Amino acid sequence: MKKALLLFALLHVYIISTAQTDTTEEKTLGEIVISVNKWETKLNEVPNKIVKLNKYDILRNNPQTSADLLGQSGMVFIQKSQLGGGSPMIRGFATNRVLLVVDGVRMNNAIYRSGNLQNVISIDALSTETAEVIFGPGSLIYGSDAIGGVMDFHTLEPRFSNDKKTLVKGSVLGRYSTANKEKTGHADINLGWKKWSLLTSFSYSSFDDLKMGKNGGQDSYLRPEYVERINNIDSIVKNSDPRIQRFSGYDQVNFLQKVRFKPNQFWDLQYSFTHAKTGDAPRYDRLIQYRNGALRFAEWYYGPMLWNMHSLNIRNSKKTSLYEDVKWVIAYQNYEESRMDRTRTNNNRNKQTELVDAISINADATKNLGKGELFYGLEYVHNKVGSLGERMNISNGVISPIVTRYPDGSTWSTTSIYGSYKLNPHPEVTVTTGLRYSYNALNARFDTTFIKFPYQQAELKDGALTGNAGLVYRPAEGWQLNANISTGYRMPNVDDIGKLFESVPGNITVPNPELKPEYAWNFEVGIVKAISKKFRVELNAFHTILNEAIVRRPATLNGEDSILFNNILSRVEALQNVAKATVYGLQVSAEVFFIPALSLQTHANWISGKETDEVMNEQVPLRHAPPFYGSSALKYRLKKITAEINAQYNSQIKNEDLAPSEQAKTDIYAKDANNKPYSPGWYTLNLRGSYQMSKNLLITAAWENITNQRYRPYSSGIVAPGTNFIVSLRAHL
Repeated sequence: MKKALLLFALLHVYIISTAQTDTTEEKTLGEIVISVNKWETKLNEVPNKIVKLNKYDILRNNPQTSADLLGQSGMVFIQKSQLGGGSPMIRGFATNRVLLVVDGVRMNNAIYRSGNLQNVISIDALSTETAEVIFGPGSLIYGSDAIGGVMDFHTLEPRFSNDKKTLVKGSVLGRYSTANKEKTGHADINLGWKKWSLLTSFSYSSFDDLKMGKNGGQDSYLRPEYVERINNIDSIVKNSDPRIQRFSGYDQVNFLQKVRFKPNQFWDLQYSFTHAKTGDAPRYDRLIQYRNGALRFAEWYYGPMLWNMHSLNIRNSKKTSLYEDVKWVIAYQNYEESRMDRTRTNNNRNKQTELVDAISINADATKNLGKGELFYGLEYVHNKVGSLGERMNISNGVISPIVTRYPDGSTWSTTSIYGSYKLNPHPEVTVTTGLRYSYNALNARFDTTFIKFPYQQAELKDGALTGNAGLVYRPAEGWQLNANISTGYRMPNVDDIGKLFESVPGNITVPNPELKPEYAWNFEVGIVKAISKKFRVELNAFHTILNEAIVRRPATLNGEDSILFNNILSRVEALQNVAKATVYGLQVSAEVFFIPALSLQTHANWISGKETDEVMNEQVPLRHAPPFYGSSALKYRLKKITAEINAQYNSQIKNEDLAPSEQAKTDIYAKDANNKPYSPGWYTLNLRGSYQMSKNLLITAAWENITNQRYRPYSSGIVAPGTNFIVSLRAHL
């Protein structure tokens, strides 16, 4: 199947590269992006790959979550442990090695883990105006964590009135999806005057249990039974429809409020408040685990995931001797996460709650210097982590304390200064270079009440110097050649150094105060050929080396390789700087317009990775390197109508090509002919369209997974939706 998919993608690239049809569609290399250096930059001056998702794409594609929004780009792989989740993988890196940014504020905090993260769904796709993905290390501009890439989201922007009348703009939306009985409502309104503007956005979504496909896929994907509490007894109940993944549903609410004030042409001030909250989100991959031939857990779910952000954005565009433009972003965020689990026939429910307070201050400026432009800035980030643990007996209500996930009261901070210079020595050449220095600090104190750790405190103080050098050459109109060398780093956070948790049944991960930062080198070359109003082909090759990579490996605690945890003898593991990881790959994007209204688009991603396994002392597959994946779409757009038929596809990963940590997840993977776990290849065919019924009324519809395929994306705990019908109606003011 992999060869067939490869041939399919190459065929599209060939067709696109030979097409010469005129069109009125604008496709230029000069498109503006802003995620690279936090300021507007022309795409044909950027030496690394950028994907931009505009408001038009978001309106027509109607993603349920921001994770789905990224996945629809065809260039970002999404893993899901549960329906209420979505963990982006970018060039073989994920979770705390990729960075989330919203309106100039970093979301990554001190408890972002190396396991799969669902925090991206806190960003409301329906209040997102644009999103950009910068591939490769972004540590020069964004600091720690930006090793694989940066996902930069921009929410709806308040607009001013151009005359004395009050500007009133807004929209309301209703959406329904059949695969999980989604019911979504959204409303936003903008009130604008000459100097003031107010914007309010609200979204609510309710998702029922997800139904998987019927055709293909193994019967092991089915949900034949589940645990239900009947008369105070945990009973295993037969599922009336094994394709329905009991329990996977959840709900979510998002709220956004912005106030913008522009007293004159030089000053622009904006206050934003963002609120996101999910309901309880069952962790489906844990609920399908078996022990001794029977379901292990009666309950395993994440409690409400809460994210609040207050931010103040101040911009001054009056030129001085120090800058042409300067902006300050001051933000306060608080997060709350919790997880609850209870094994079957056990009346004790464990609950761990994490609280993070995050303060950040950024100052960024630009200055024209001759034929070039200097970007420079300062950043300060401080996190404080609260961690609580309790056990409640659900039969009598008695609550008692248990071990916490993290050291309570831990702190993590970074202080940075950076400078980047872009020079155009010739109309055909752009050179960029820059350096950043970051000083990082972490402090954690360990509670030895429940587990007798041989250490009481972890303290880390370390600096990191990162930089990049890039070259863009435009030999002729429509041609672009790129080369880029960049470095990235990730400072160990509280999750790395202080976490205590069960990684898989029978394995317990313990803290490691001796961790050091990991450091990456990235090499990238690219070529773009585009003829305006005809076609565009882009090819990028990259190679990343991660030294001192932090990975989970066997360890000891007080000289013991196993300890009792939750009354189970568990093997001791710890995160350690013992690996060297290498990732390399090729990304292809191509698009052609046969006629002004008809286009063909393909994305293809080949990514491979290895890391050192200290147990076997050899290179083994990298966990977050996904299989070959891509998409191809035939798109039609003419006046009021858009239509698209597309194919999404993944190749298989054989058992011997799975990372050892993935081979151990026997509950989620299919079995090959030798009864060993592997990830099968899959494809889906999808149809979507929209019709502008009137100037203010837009209807969109989609038929996803037309052939009702049953498949589970690589490393995902939940099986993907089967046939799914989606319809939405949006009215504009």
